Amino acid sequence: MAISPISGLSAGVPAANPLLRREPAGPTFADALSDAVGRVEAFHRTAEARTERFLAGESEDLHGTILATQQAELAFELFLQVRNKVVQAYQEVMRAPV
Repeated sequence: MAISPISGLSAGVPAANPLLRREPAGPTFADALSDAVGRVEAFHRTAEARTERFLAGESEDLHGTILATQQAELAFELFLQVRNKVVQAYQEVMRAPV
């Protein structure tokens, strides 16, 4: 008794199936991570620039300078907590029995 292959698939051509080679429809995890790092860096650059302008006497907006610094700190703390959760999830998956 011979076993016939499933129609549309052959033993030598599974990579030719367009469903197997499909690119992800949305942003990847790497894209999301890169975007998050970029946003944290942007907050840091803004806070640094405002602090430098304040210290150089070019600006008298102490409130805005402190606010930008706090935004940068909060963005970094949030990013750090998300990173910790991702690492924790990865470690949990790696501990799972196979």
